[in-house]
Amino acid sequence: MFSLVKTLVVLTKMTSPTCKLYKRPFTVCIEGNIGSGKTTFLSHFKQFDNTTVLQEPVELWRNVAGTNLLELMYTDTKRYSFLFQSYVQLTMLQLHTYKSAMPYKIMERSVFSARCFIENMKRTKLLEDVEVVVLEDWYDWCIQNANIVTDLIVYLRTSPDVVYNRMKTRARKEENSVSLEYLRQLHNIHDEWLYDQTLFNLPAPVLTIDGNKSLEEMVIQFENCKNLIFNRKEEEKN
Repeated sequence: MFSLVKTLVVLTKMTSPTCKLYKRPFTVCIEGNIGSGKTTFLSHFKQFDNTTVLQEPVELWRNVAGTNLLELMYTDTKRYSFLFQSYVQLTMLQLHTYKSAMPYKIMERSVFSARCFIENMKRTKLLEDVEVVVLEDWYDWCIQNANIVTDLIVYLRTSPDVVYNRMKTRARKEENSVSLEYLRQLHNIHDEWLYDQTLFNLPAPVLTIDGNKSLEEMVIQFENCKNLIFNRKEEEKN
């Protein structure tokens, strides 16, 4: 199996072996539905030399010892949901514990938001009760025993209709079977968690961005977000 670093182009800048590793980079998790604009957000931040950008490890999910687990999950969801979510939690934990050579670390999704997908599978009976228990116990262990610290969550709140159209435009083959209803379900769960803040505990403050905007308008919002993130870290130093 390919290593995490070799399979993902996730770093904004390659570092030498003698480069200082930050024990505690300011960590931001970018959350939102499928097609909400997370990749666009990350692309904006790749231009900064002080930031490590970690993309969602989709390439790992597409190649588990030669098997496309992501595709299997979408084509036979009932059978592969538990296996897929188990692997998602593992790979997201790897990203959380990745040692950064930069003072800022920005992640696409997180081990926290993996619970949104598990919650939807639970509500739609795609997971057996015992599978839910195992995944939740695994999550609880990660939170209690791994060094997972998040300073800010950026929620790209985007309507299901908009993300559905974006998803169709980008045309990932694994997403061919994703329905508008499924996106609505995920939107509602993300809203319960990050907007209404009534579902799961929040590991960090939440900044909500309107993901329905045009690309030009989104860039302005990203710039405002950049200033907030960088200024907050500087305030912590003082």
